Formats: sequence, C-alpha cells, structure tokens
Amino acid sequence: MSALLELKGVSLSFGGLRVVSELDLVVKQGEVVSVIGPNGAGKTTMFNLVTGVYQPDEGEILLDGKNIGGLQPHRISQLGVARTFQTLRLFLNMSVKENVMAACYGRTTAGVFRSMLRTPGMRREEREIEAMAAERLSFFGQRLMGYRWNQPAYSLSYANRRRLEIARAMATQPKVLLLDEPAAGMNPVETHEITELIGQLREEGGYTILVIEHDMHVVEGISDRVIALDHGVKIAEGSFDAVATDPRVIEAYLGLRTAETK
Repeated sequence: MSALLELKGVSLSFGGLRVVSELDLVVKQGEVVSVIGPNGAGKTTMFNLVTGVYQPDEGEILLDGKNIGGLQPHRISQLGVARTFQTLRLFLNMSVKENVMAACYGRTTAGVFRSMLRTPGMRREEREIEAMAAERLSFFGQRLMGYRWNQPAYSLSYANRRRLEIARAMATQPKVLLLDEPAAGMNPVETHEITELIGQLREEGGYTILVIEHDMHVVEGISDRVIALDHGVKIAEGSFDAVATDPRVIEAYLGLRTAETK
C-alpha cells in the first residue's frame, strides 16, 4: 500500500509554545490509523494543520504525493480531505438531506446567474446533488433514511447527528476521512455501533481513515496502527497492544510512577 497522507517533519508554534514538533506520520491507502494522547497532546491541532486551518511553520503535508501544507481549507477539501469535528457542527435548522447536499456545492459549476435563472444545466446539477445525498445517507441504513430526510437536523438523536456529520463529510468525495473523536459522548451501545460503522466505512465504503479517539475499546476495534502523541511529539507507533503497553504512553496518561511499576 502506498502512502496516501504523509506528514514530514511538521512543526507548529503559537508564540513561544511548541504545539506540534517535527511530526512524521503516514497513512497508507485503505488503512485506519488512530491517534491517541492525553488532552493537549496536539491531536486536533494536527487535524487543523492537515485541513488548512493552520499553516505549518516547518515540514510538508503530502496528499497523494502533492504538498498541501499552507493551502486554503476549501482547496484541501476539493483535493480530497474531509473531516468531522469533536464538537458537532451541523446546520441544525436545515433538513438532514440539505445538510448533506450543502457539502456537494463546492464541486458544482453553476454560478449565481445560472442559479437565479434555473438553467437546464443548473437543474441537472441539482438532481445530481440530490442523488449524491441520497446515496450517502443510504449508507447508514434506517438511521438516516425515509422520513428523517426532511426532518431538521436538531430533531435527530446525538448518535444520529454524529452519523449525519460523517455523511456530510462523505459527500465531498474524500480520499481521506479525518474523524475527530467520533464516539465522544456516546453510551456503550452507541459506541459499539460507531466502531462497527468505522469498519464499514473502510470495508464497504473504501475510505482511508485517520481518527482521533479517547475510547480505547474503539481504538482497539478499528485500528491497523496506533500513533500516540504527547505535547505535540510522537512517542509511540505500532499495533494497539504495543502502543497501549509502551511505558512512554502509560507515563503520558497516568504519570511516571505508574509507568515504572508496569
């Protein structure tokens, strides 16, 4: 498998605070790679670097071999990087289907005047967007189908809002999905379902996935590889078992004295 997403020596500082330091990371085509670490480890900052919210001070961020570091977020999205957020960011007063359709308009060609005049080309694009939204929502089965299409997003359960955010990311036709704590705030049953969903995204959807997650049951169930960060530095990488028992990881989570007794 070739590297689809690669970070080479990426660093970022806010004033005198180094939040990501010389980070090397590779996600190969078809992999699910999990990033773990305590709060403040730099995980979400890494996502913000990949998606163009922040520009790296040093290093390269490569997507399919092309350096995307420093590009604008909309351009990185068009090139094939989509993400969800730790805190849900849906259009709550729009319908479920409209939320997914909104993600497709960045790839349309009809401008303001063609939209105002409702030209045949614009209507054709609208039909294609609706079909795309229906296809993405159907991936989630009855959870987001049927009568729910026309419901406002605020009427969904928390777990289904998480699914809707993933569906919206899928609608951008990404090469890489970045999932920021997809199981956050879920009960054990919902957590199990989101674990299965991530597996389906890889197996049935064909997505390459980079995920941030604190729930170790989820990490263990989904990951081909696990990468541990602490204060912006990669401290371990490998299988779940190897990383979970690494003394540096135990120290980062629980403190030095606990790590020394392991």
